Amino acid sequence: MDNLKTTFKAARAASRELNLMSDAQINLILIALADATVQNTSFILAENQKDLDRMDKADPKYDRLLLTEKRLQDIAGDIKNVATLPSPLGRILKQDVRPNGMKLKKISVPFGVIGIIYEARPNVSFDVFSLCFKSGSACILKGSTDAYDSNKAIVSILQEVLRSFDANPNIVTLLPPDREATNQLLHAEGDVDLIIPRGSSNLINFVRQNATIPVIETGAGICHTYFDEFGDLANGAEIIFNAKTRRVSVCNSLDCAIVHQSRLSDLPALCEKLQKSQVLIYADQDAYKALDGYYPADLLKPATEESFGTEFLSYTMAIKTVSSLQAAIDHITQYSSMHSECIVTENNNHAELFTKAVDAACVYVNVSTAFTDGAQFGLGAEIGISTQKLHARGPMGLEEITSYKWVIEGDGQVRW
Repeated sequence: MDNLKTTFKAARAASRELNLMSDAQINLILIALADATVQNTSFILAENQKDLDRMDKADPKYDRLLLTEKRLQDIAGDIKNVATLPSPLGRILKQDVRPNGMKLKKISVPFGVIGIIYEARPNVSFDVFSLCFKSGSACILKGSTDAYDSNKAIVSILQEVLRSFDANPNIVTLLPPDREATNQLLHAEGDVDLIIPRGSSNLINFVRQNATIPVIETGAGICHTYFDEFGDLANGAEIIFNAKTRRVSVCNSLDCAIVHQSRLSDLPALCEKLQKSQVLIYADQDAYKALDGYYPADLLKPATEESFGTEFLSYTMAIKTVSSLQAAIDHITQYSSMHSECIVTENNNHAELFTKAVDAACVYVNVSTAFTDGAQFGLGAEIGISTQKLHARGPMGLEEITSYKWVIEGDGQVRW
């Protein structure tokens, strides 16, 4: 394939134009994009179907790839929501006057150009554009072959809307779906300011190990829910069912339920609703005994070491029995991807210890992990869930994808 240097430089030039655009104009374009998304539903779904036809319906990525009229309406709603949010740019984060009269301001500014590498999730194309655009950055999209027809259709609509407002269409760029394009993006020093990978742990590890420009990791979601000895049974059953079955292909879905051994007799009730969704359970020895005869035999299997620390992305989960709160924390520490972790308990001391001891981007007390989402956190759409600690952590909305600069004003001060 051709060298993409010209493409990257065009995105850099477009980012400088975007930096001069008013927030009011940005909001008008976002609202127009939301309307255009709904108006082009048939076109988008037809292109999406081409991608779906190439994928096995049993593939865990199928649901992520799937677009529907309802999902497009929700996406349009998210885009309009982003338009209503305050601009993250030009905020004075800190200011001071030094003894020599210098006036210092720390001001939020765009990153410039953000590259996103993602797998079979065409909704990401909308999310990334709306957030990057609102926060003043051009975006370079590197989707997978699985979603190429969908992404191509979406980006054509994005660029058409930009042109209709006389804005530079290179504010958003879709790269070819091949590996060489990924390689060039990872080494686009001077043209791309930041890379954000979204997808499997293999993709994220590849980007981290090979990029020569800064990376924010949006890691895999290996999520646990610990049902404590003081947990409320009704809450626990509903939280586990929701976290596991709401959408199994997303990163905040439940992978492992941890149960205190004193509550094993409640395990059949905790898992009762799961069988309605045909959830396959890999249970450790004690949990297996507690469920045997109460849970469908064809959906209950003995756990192995591989059952833990796995992001299933399907109607499958593991169950681990522990003897104490500390044992639950230790299990999470060993297997967590630092995404979302939950405790179900009515004991305030246990809740406080759990939130302090568990190292994750989002720690829940008596709440389903399904809420780890930028929109649910009031951030509008999200660009990803960061599982690292540098710069941003958790759902990354508008503020998390800005940087800052210092502006210093004076009246002739010099330093010798």
